[in-house]
Amino acid sequence: MQKLVGAGEFQRAEPNHFAEQLRTESLSVGTYSIPAGGVDDQAPHHEDEIYVVTAGRATIVTPGGTEPIGPGDVLFVPAEEEHRFTEVTEDLALLVFFAPPYSGR
Repeated sequence: MQKLVGAGEFQRAEPNHFAEQLRTESLSVGTYSIPAGGVDDQAPHHEDEIYVVTAGRATIVTPGGTEPIGPGDVLFVPAEEEHRFTEVTEDLALLVFFAPPYSGR
């Protein structure tokens, strides 16, 4: 058992911040923070992702449409799917699970 202290907590960073809290052979976990008014410039990933919104409000945009998000929402984004967080109206903190582990770009 391992407790991931600080996972899911907003990290003040300009423009955005990603911190990995755990990596195993099968998955990785990190926190992605976007400040209010920030721009999400990420590219599609090679891994499936689950986002858990722990703080803030924004809109997620995918080829399938847009959806407002807020604390408690859980999002699944399959590998290679374009996605972006827009209209970040409150500091956004997302707990991100990648499977397989995040490989970066």
